Amino acid sequence: MTYCVGLCVAEGLVLLSDTRTSAGLDHISRFAKMCTFERPGERVLALMTSGNLSITQGVLTRLRSDIQKAGQDTDLETILNAESMFRVAQLVGAAMQRMQAEYREEIVQSGAAADASILLAGQRKGGRHRLFLIYSAGNFIEATGDTPFFQIGEHKYGKPILDRIITRESSLDDALKAACISMDSTLQSNLSVGMPLDLTVIERDALAFRTRRRIERDDPSFAVISRIWGVALRRSFEALPRFV
Repeated sequence: MTYCVGLCVAEGLVLLSDTRTSAGLDHISRFAKMCTFERPGERVLALMTSGNLSITQGVLTRLRSDIQKAGQDTDLETILNAESMFRVAQLVGAAMQRMQAEYREEIVQSGAAADASILLAGQRKGGRHRLFLIYSAGNFIEATGDTPFFQIGEHKYGKPILDRIITRESSLDDALKAACISMDSTLQSNLSVGMPLDLTVIERDALAFRTRRRIERDDPSFAVISRIWGVALRRSFEALPRFV
């Protein structure tokens, strides 16, 4: 399984994903769930994937292939030249549809699950930063002021902190802290989610990545947040009045 979380606040976007993939108790592997594309000053995009790995890898391969082909065919539409983020989401959804149409029946017949989902975030020049959740069928929804974050994979453990803390007006730094706490809570409660993590931060209108890095198990910044959050939870619990 996996856990990916994306937050869209007024100041920008925060995306965080784990790298664990499990095909059984004795087959645990690491695969990056995050893929980024950048044309500084023109557009930045980040995608995070969950679900059937062959489906999601196929989607990303097709998107990259189209980008390469566009070098010879200037009329070919790709996620790096589409006119809007909405159109980018449509292109990703179309790639998902094609993969599902080709392989879903065989995958299901073999006893495996073919469902997959993708979080797409980014901004193009002249447009606003946006966050989309794309489903197996290729349809999608967009984050709004009422729902400024999306999760895919093992989402239940990391959702309470986001529900209580994150609004559209949260600062980008607070969104980053909340994403880390959300991931830490999931790591503590679910063995199918594991380190290392991939982090991407996109500041509004910068049209370049502010942060794009891997967080290893011994990362000091993540360890501090995990430790302080754990201590704060215990102290808050101890301070609760007796329930009569």
